Amino acid sequence: MTTEKSIPKATAKRLSLYYRIFKRFNTDNVEKASSKQIADAMGIDSATVRRDFSYFGELGRRGFGYDVKKLMNFFADILNDHSTTNVLLVGCGNIGRALLHYRFHDRNKMQIAMAFDTDDNEIVGHQTSDGIPIYGISSLKEHAQEAGIETAILTVPSTKAQEVADILVEAGIHGILSFSPVHLNVPKDVIVQYVDLTSELQTLLYFMSQSNQ
Repeated sequence: MTTEKSIPKATAKRLSLYYRIFKRFNTDNVEKASSKQIADAMGIDSATVRRDFSYFGELGRRGFGYDVKKLMNFFADILNDHSTTNVLLVGCGNIGRALLHYRFHDRNKMQIAMAFDTDDNEIVGHQTSDGIPIYGISSLKEHAQEAGIETAILTVPSTKAQEVADILVEAGIHGILSFSPVHLNVPKDVIVQYVDLTSELQTLLYFMSQSNQ
């Protein structure tokens, strides 16, 4: 069930949501699910579900629904959720600390294996309550390469984001989830996903104002 088609970004962003829905269906002992059931669970329309699934070939038969366990395993394969993925975090401020205490591994097979901050930060050399070690930024390359980590979460001030991104690239990081509201200049083989909480909140407020008109 693979395809050579180019998958739109909007579809790619929904893959983890589909996976979550099929895991929920499986937990609820649902064996077959229609596109309408999937759409209702995600808050989208059935046509979008069918269009998304069409990029992956024949995932189900019209009128018979989708095999829940089969699709759950399919999306697990796509998202590489059969083995644990270790990531590192840079920036142990408010957002960083919140993420360090978020139990990613309870929901998916990913976990923050180590964290970094400025060498002179008093938390360096200690561990979180979950046992995650916190190192100085000067040792990032050494620790990341030793652990074979290729993914990082960036939660540093915008003025330091590019500098830290350069360090991550030099350390062999190929994927960055950035909470810093600035564009990062990285090589083409490094993927960056941006999370801008202020922008998301402003968008929410805009839609709220439109619905009240």
